[in-house]
Amino acid sequence: MDYSQQQGKLKASIIGASGYSGAELTRLLMKHPAVTLENLYAHTQAGRNFSELYPAVGCDLDFQSYSGQSESDIYFLALPHGEALQVVPGLISAGKMVVDLSGDFRLKNPAEHERFYGGKKGGDHVLQYGMPELFRDAIRKSSAISNPGCYATSIILGLAPLFMDGRRTLTVESVNVTSVSGISGAGRSSKVELSFSEMSGNVKAYKVGCHQHTPEIMQTLGSSTVDPGFRFIFTPMIAPYVRGIYSVLNVQLASPVSQQARCDLYRDFYAGAPFVRLRDGVTEVSHVAHTNFCDISLAWHSDDSLVIVTAIDNLVKGAAGQAVQNMNLMLGLDETTALL
Repeated sequence: MDYSQQQGKLKASIIGASGYSGAELTRLLMKHPAVTLENLYAHTQAGRNFSELYPAVGCDLDFQSYSGQSESDIYFLALPHGEALQVVPGLISAGKMVVDLSGDFRLKNPAEHERFYGGKKGGDHVLQYGMPELFRDAIRKSSAISNPGCYATSIILGLAPLFMDGRRTLTVESVNVTSVSGISGAGRSSKVELSFSEMSGNVKAYKVGCHQHTPEIMQTLGSSTVDPGFRFIFTPMIAPYVRGIYSVLNVQLASPVSQQARCDLYRDFYAGAPFVRLRDGVTEVSHVAHTNFCDISLAWHSDDSLVIVTAIDNLVKGAAGQAVQNMNLMLGLDETTALL
């Protein structure tokens, strides 16, 4: 869609607006010059005002229950996994633009979806994968987008130049990733194990070897968990800070490559990516908090191995910010609109 041909602002609504990603979307869309935020849907909070939950955002809309309404132009879905499968097809049939933040429409292989998400879906329930740094042109031509997962964003952007460079100058034998997430990555939950008294002074791994972002990462890098083209180990962890994902990627290469060649590869690959910053020093979570940036450091190397460190804000670049970045491309706008 070319927004320049539209008369006035487009209307946007959020389904699942009461969670952390929904609140971040609300904040970003309120200041966006191309859209007007029209409705906030959250069944469990219906009737309450948004400001009761998030007074700092400054939004005075009331939450409503969603029952199939489709009067807005653009819909963002920040629902629990499994629920968007019931909502998105109807919105697409009604001609609405959609950005879905769940994992419901990411995986092409139904068997992988069932294994990692625990529910069944048809093979046709797949949307254009919305990682602008890799699929910018396809996103511009799409009206419905599956927004990437937060861990997946931090890991894929760290690895993409090694796997998706058209020259294919490097061959990866194995990747071992440890990613640490802030507590907000688990959602706006009342689970005891995520309470301050349980997490303060604590760090723990979870879903080791079976995290749902694993097949998404493999699929985007041209492989799969069914028939992997390289060895991939992913250990997600949770630590007592609020927001941010910090990923350390240990990569084993098939043959030696100079450090200069690797640096040139990354700089060339991300030359046109406004939200990827290549850092000379080792990046930190605090460098990206509350921003849509992904910082990447080529932290260490030997002749045939490499340590890459990435940092993102899981609620912005890992969720709401990337969703708005995708919407900007879909509307024909500069992808940085309302994000800088």
